[in-house]
Amino acid sequence: MEQFRPPHQVQRDTELALAFREGNLDAVRTLCDRFGGLVFTVAHRIIGDGQRAEDVTQHVFVQAWRLADHFDAGQDFAPWLAMIARGSAIDALRVEQRIPIVALDYADPSDSALVMLLPSAEQVETVWSVRTAIDSLDPNEREVIRMQYLQGHSHSEIAEQLGVAVGTVKSRSQRAHRRLATRLGHLEQDVDK
Repeated sequence: MEQFRPPHQVQRDTELALAFREGNLDAVRTLCDRFGGLVFTVAHRIIGDGQRAEDVTQHVFVQAWRLADHFDAGQDFAPWLAMIARGSAIDALRVEQRIPIVALDYADPSDSALVMLLPSAEQVETVWSVRTAIDSLDPNEREVIRMQYLQGHSHSEIAEQLGVAVGTVKSRSQRAHRRLATRLGHLEQDVDK
């Protein structure tokens, strides 16, 4: 496929891919701007509803960011993103088919699902900042943080699974927290405003 693209386009896409893989927010924005229409079109053709296709589009770019390290920097983004969009749209349809639709007249007004708003751009950027900070940790520290917060394990459970002393887990956790506090200090300032 590269032979059909001008060399400057291949170089620009390769640079974008490398920046994207590193979690560079400008690269992510560029990717969304450049390929958002393609992703939306693929999702809309499968789902047939504009609003749901927009939701899938947003999900696709989050998935792409999560899978960025699997992307070959020398390839086109378009087929890769279209494949993720297709899979995400099909998954969205499958989920909808399993969930019975209930008229809103019968829904509980206090149900949080009825009033939940989509995340703002600031919230998405905050999540990406946190994820980038965690991904930049030393692999041992990153593993402890993920096991602790994403899997809900205690220090002793982590120590047992990793085959290290509880003190080692605690020191890795403490170092990771100090590094995260330094890298994410700007988020605390934003909350104070």
